[in-house]
Amino acid sequence: MGTTTGWQSLEPGSTNLTRVGIERRNLRPDDVAVRVDHCGVCHSDLRRLQGLLGETHLVPGHEATGVVTAVGPAVTRLAVGDRVAIGTIVDSCGECAMCRVGQENYCYERPTSTYGGTDRVDGSTTLGAYSREYVLREAFAFPLPDGLDPAAAAPLMCAGVSVWEPLRAAGVGPGSRVAVAGLGGLGHLAVKFAAALGAEVTVLTRSPAKERDALALGATDVLVTTDDAQVAAARGCFDLIADTIPDDHDLTPLLGMLGLDGTLSVLGNPVQAGPPVMTLTAGRKKLSSSGTGGRRHTVEMLGFCAERGITADVEVLPSSEVGTALKRLAAGDVRYRFVLDLSDLDAPAA
Repeated sequence: MGTTTGWQSLEPGSTNLTRVGIERRNLRPDDVAVRVDHCGVCHSDLRRLQGLLGETHLVPGHEATGVVTAVGPAVTRLAVGDRVAIGTIVDSCGECAMCRVGQENYCYERPTSTYGGTDRVDGSTTLGAYSREYVLREAFAFPLPDGLDPAAAAPLMCAGVSVWEPLRAAGVGPGSRVAVAGLGGLGHLAVKFAAALGAEVTVLTRSPAKERDALALGATDVLVTTDDAQVAAARGCFDLIADTIPDDHDLTPLLGMLGLDGTLSVLGNPVQAGPPVMTLTAGRKKLSSSGTGGRRHTVEMLGFCAERGITADVEVLPSSEVGTALKRLAAGDVRYRFVLDLSDLDAPAA
C-alpha cells in the first residue's frame, strides 16, 4: 500500500510520540485497507509506552474506527466505503479450539495484536492505529453499525468488549447484583452494559463525588470503599464484581462482598498478585479475569450497543495532542476515554 503517517515512540519508556512515516503492506487476498478516523487512548497504551513489556518504537492504538478504502480479491464481507471498527487483535491461527469457538483472543498459537505483535505471514512487527491507515485481514475488521458515532464507538473495541465478555460469561441479566470497582474507561462501560442487561448495579469507589456520575450512567447505588461501615454492610451482596481499577490494590475486601458462588473478575490490572486461595473458600467464590474479546462477542457487543444506543463517554482531541492525552490519562484526568481524531495527519507536518 505504501506510506502512511502515524505517531511513534522513538525512545524506550517514553510517552513522547513523534510523527513519522509508516510503511503498510500491500494487500493480501483477504486484506482490507482502512482509513483510520478515530482511535481511543487505552490505559494499556500508556503502560506499554512506559516500558511494561520492554518494547521500543511502538505505534500504539487498538480501539479504532474508520472507512474501508481498498479490498483484496478474496474479500467478500466488506466493500470500499464501509464503516468498520478495529480492536485489539488482527489475526489468529484460526484452527485451535479457542479460535473455533470465536475466542481468537485466547488463540493457543498466540493472537496477533494490533500493535507490537508479530505478523503471521512475514514476521514483521505490527504498528497500531495511532496512524491514518491500517491494513488487516477482513475477518478482524468489524462492520460498524449505523447510528453509532464513530468517535464514541472506538473505545468499545477494547474497553467495551473487555467488560462485555465477563458480564456475558457470568450470565448477567435481570435479578443479577453487579458491582463495578473503578469508574474509568472500562468501568463506565461496565456500568452501562450491566444496567442495560437488567442488573442492579452498584459502583464501588473511594470518592463520594462520583455518585452523581455513577447514577447518571445507570447505577442504582454507590458504595464508598473508604467507609468501613459501608464495606461491612455489603458483605455477601454481589453476584459479580467487575474490578476495573488499573493500579495494584487489595482484592480481599472485594471478595468479602461476593455472595455464594460469586465471581470477582479482575480486569483493570490482571498482572497484580492475587489473594490466598483460602480467601475464596468461604462462599465458593471465583477469581477470574478476561483478555479483551474474540470475534463472536465483539459482533454481539456491537449489535447490542446499536440496539441500546450505547457508546463510550469520550473527549476527542486532534491526534497532534496525543502527548497531552497520555499525560492527562496518567494523572487520571479524563472522563472517561480520550479519542484521537486522526484527520489532522492529512495536513503536512508543521
